[in-house]
Amino acid sequence: MYRTVSRFLAAVGFATLVSSQPSVNSRNDHGVSVQWLGDAPNRNLGTTFGLPWPRGKYAANTTTFSGTAASGEEVQMQSWVTAYWPDDSIKWTGHAVPASETVPTGYTIKPSNGTSNYQTPVFGRRTTSLVVTESSDDIIVNTGKITATFKKSGPVLVSSIETASGKTIGRNGLLVLQSQSSIVDHDIVDSQPEKSSFQSAIEDATVTEGNAVRSVVTIKGSHKLSSGPEHEPWLQFTLRFYLYAGSEAIRVVHTIIYDGEQEKDFITGIGIRFDVPLSDELYNRHVRLAGVDGGFLNEAVQGLTGLRRDPGQAVRAAQFRGEKTPDTSTWDTRVSSRMQWIPSWGDYSLSQLSADGFTIKKRTKAGYTWVNIPGGNRSEGLAYLGGATGGGLAIGLRDFWKRYPTGLDIRNAASDIGQVTLWLYSPAGPAMDLRPFHDGLGEDTYAKQLDALEITYEDWERGYDTPYGVARTSEVFLFGFDSTPPTETLANLAAYAKEPPLLIADPAYIEDTQAIGTYWSAPDNSTAASSAIEKHLDFLVQYYQAQVEQRRWYGFWDHGDFMHTYDVDRHTWRYDIGGYAWDNSELSPDLFFWNYFLRTGRSDVFRFAEAQVRHSSEVDMYHIGNFSGLGTRHGVLHWGDSAKQIRISTTIYRKVYYYITGGDERIGDVVHGVLDAEQAFYLVDARRKVRSPNVTYVPDREALYINIGLDWMGLAGAWLLEWERHGPRWEEAKAKLYEGMKGIVALKNGFVTGEAYYNSSDGSFSPPPTDPHNNGVVVVSHLDGVFGLQEIITQLYDHTDGDLPEGFLDAYLEYCYYYGASGAEQTARYGKSFGSLSLYQGHSRLTAYAAYKTQNATLAARAWKEFTKDGFLPTSPWATVHIANSSVLTPIDEASWISTNDAALYGLAAIENLNYIRDALDKS
Repeated sequence: MYRTVSRFLAAVGFATLVSSQPSVNSRNDHGVSVQWLGDAPNRNLGTTFGLPWPRGKYAANTTTFSGTAASGEEVQMQSWVTAYWPDDSIKWTGHAVPASETVPTGYTIKPSNGTSNYQTPVFGRRTTSLVVTESSDDIIVNTGKITATFKKSGPVLVSSIETASGKTIGRNGLLVLQSQSSIVDHDIVDSQPEKSSFQSAIEDATVTEGNAVRSVVTIKGSHKLSSGPEHEPWLQFTLRFYLYAGSEAIRVVHTIIYDGEQEKDFITGIGIRFDVPLSDELYNRHVRLAGVDGGFLNEAVQGLTGLRRDPGQAVRAAQFRGEKTPDTSTWDTRVSSRMQWIPSWGDYSLSQLSADGFTIKKRTKAGYTWVNIPGGNRSEGLAYLGGATGGGLAIGLRDFWKRYPTGLDIRNAASDIGQVTLWLYSPAGPAMDLRPFHDGLGEDTYAKQLDALEITYEDWERGYDTPYGVARTSEVFLFGFDSTPPTETLANLAAYAKEPPLLIADPAYIEDTQAIGTYWSAPDNSTAASSAIEKHLDFLVQYYQAQVEQRRWYGFWDHGDFMHTYDVDRHTWRYDIGGYAWDNSELSPDLFFWNYFLRTGRSDVFRFAEAQVRHSSEVDMYHIGNFSGLGTRHGVLHWGDSAKQIRISTTIYRKVYYYITGGDERIGDVVHGVLDAEQAFYLVDARRKVRSPNVTYVPDREALYINIGLDWMGLAGAWLLEWERHGPRWEEAKAKLYEGMKGIVALKNGFVTGEAYYNSSDGSFSPPPTDPHNNGVVVVSHLDGVFGLQEIITQLYDHTDGDLPEGFLDAYLEYCYYYGASGAEQTARYGKSFGSLSLYQGHSRLTAYAAYKTQNATLAARAWKEFTKDGFLPTSPWATVHIANSSVLTPIDEASWISTNDAALYGLAAIENLNYIRDALDKS
């Protein structure tokens, strides 16, 4: 174990900083309590969550887990390990609990050694058994409430969904895709594009091995042409179906990867469609469409209300409630004898084409006009089709109105087989246009592109402004019923889909385990100074939440991101100016929000950060193609900038979410894909435009010229996560980590070297071409330390308990110290100063870390001074100004002094400085 403090401060003799390492308490010896995130849900349909564990407490190969509801009743639980400490003890686990008749306020999870004698409990009159049957053609999962049959080939993903009573309520579930060959130009009369339709084509289907409580069926494939001009299969998809014991719900995580040609493949519709068998009389068939705040459109296919003649109050009431109507012999004969004259409404459509409005319409059948139904502003995105006795199927989309244009279609409800389609991208909206937003403006050389960067901050290059390889993940929910449910039930399910319930541990327990960073701690309001900082952090979180709503940062590709820089003259964010538009995780706001959640446990912060994860891990990075594993710098289009770098795809931005959710499988795919980003370095030279003309560089997999702080650190984060997870490449990942650390130590100036040759075959470093003999070169950028460098190294240190190559901690602490040191100090140490630097507020957390590790009070005081050297200051306004006049499109609350760069840097630095050197705050 390497335990020495930094060589450059060990003998200086500064005053000692009073601080102490957090200690792990023993509360988990008696079990760990988990509570619902936010308010307890109205229904418990099964859930998955994650828990951290302290180093060395529980051996992975001998520990089992049991669960107890808050009421004291033992519950069935499925558990698995999601991360290991280096000694093979458990670091993180995932757990699944089944559905239950009642919703407990929480659970206690208790680890124990040996084999569990646990027996399946009984809730009411039913057990929570889950049965999985697999054949060469099918995967069948029986939850006890529904049975779903999944296909292994062909276009149909789910061949049937049956209730426990044997009613088939869904058939032939498949994906549908519509596209066209061009965008309609209304200025050109003859601009009619060719249109095509596609259906899902399965390439692979698997089911998880452990299925005691939860089963995950994964289906992968692409969309195959069903009509239209010849076209190869495209738009790769992965669907994961989550089924829980005792639950009538199926959660579907739907991912598509765009692999078309942006100039001729224009998506007009992405949907999931099910057939719904209908056997009830037309007047006993029901359509439900979610409206606003729990409201619903409640209609029957053949309506009995509002007629000139009244069938009877009992008949009308039953139909409206979705119940079987009394026998027709009890009706007023003036109605029962004239049923043939009452039209049947077979088709319904709800279209959410903006964040502020949806419309609904219906028609009797194809070929006849639509009749408009009053709509509203924000539909909750759930549809039901079924009958009073035959049962039915409900389908809903999470963040329905936030992901516009979306839609819900019901078709052929007056026939024996109706259809319900959930549109993740609605055909009623405009065609999806993923082309560049300008023609290049003549930027045909690097010199011109760099000059343009000086005015619009956009780093553009032809061929790099491509969406090929970006992805989008959506969450869909299916609910099965033996009969039409009350609308109150559907309203609860819509709320369930809107914010799926999650169980979490107390922040203090998570902190004590030291399993997800030791650089954050509980909010500190012990002094006026710390309380002021805490108020500022809360202000920033609430401000960005409000800005998302006021600025309408919503839409299929945009939801989850926010803007980079403000335009004080136009009173708007710079949505149309080069690199000032979408933020794309610039300077790590992801880490700010996730660490703020860890220390507070606030549900609103979790949901905000969760949306950001789902966006930034999909849209802002590439999953196939030459840029696979890399992300895109901030810009007007999420993929438009030519800077493709791992600094945006770095896995530490997704890590908290991955572990808190019990190992979200889609995020697992994403972070695993970053492991191959080093191969993208061979294809994409990130510094091709700014490299010194004195350097001749030809990319070679054994000599990749990369940046240590931005490039290697992104790889290091991916390797650490793979090592923790014991993924298929964890031994390779660990070896590369250590080779890289040894290589940095071997460089004369360590991290200050900035750039070096990297060998992707073994992870080693060698001196850069600018310093072939390793005499020492100084290359320091203000960006090197603000994309997770501090947090990844800290987690690496925590994970290994400091067992790092000798000299590595020294090399890093020197970087931390000298970044904010005077030019004279830099010159004395390295022979030259670092030149003009910036972002001192964000880098103050590096100084704070060095002060903490060396217990140096003088350095701690310097860190707090750096915290107010630039960025946000105690004297900043820390308030918004309400504007509601002709200078703005809609009323806004403006804070023109805020940029997202500064917000991210302030937030992270404040959290980490309070954690490391809070005692020095009042003395500074």
